[in-house]
Amino acid sequence: MALSLEQVRRIADLARLRLSADEERTFAVQLSAILEHVRQLEELDVTGVPPMTHALAGGEAPELRVDADRPCLSPAEALAAAPAREGTCFKVPRIIE
Repeated sequence: MALSLEQVRRIADLARLRLSADEERTFAVQLSAILEHVRQLEELDVTGVPPMTHALAGGEAPELRVDADRPCLSPAEALAAAPAREGTCFKVPRIIE
């Protein structure tokens, strides 16, 4: 399924993206390839395959790291890149009146 440039522009608009003409053409090709792959997946016969609720539901649990105490950042280090701070806290704009 090939997407038109108009469809790519609509998708970009919904995603609040500003694309150049070159980017629109590139995304049209890439998104069309993705949709074609999904179309191929829809043709697979999955009868008898039980649905999974999670990618790891098949029983293969990943190896987890050991929990260990580690030193944390000091307030000064944590706030070093903060655009605004008040004492030892991040300062954010008030949104509730």
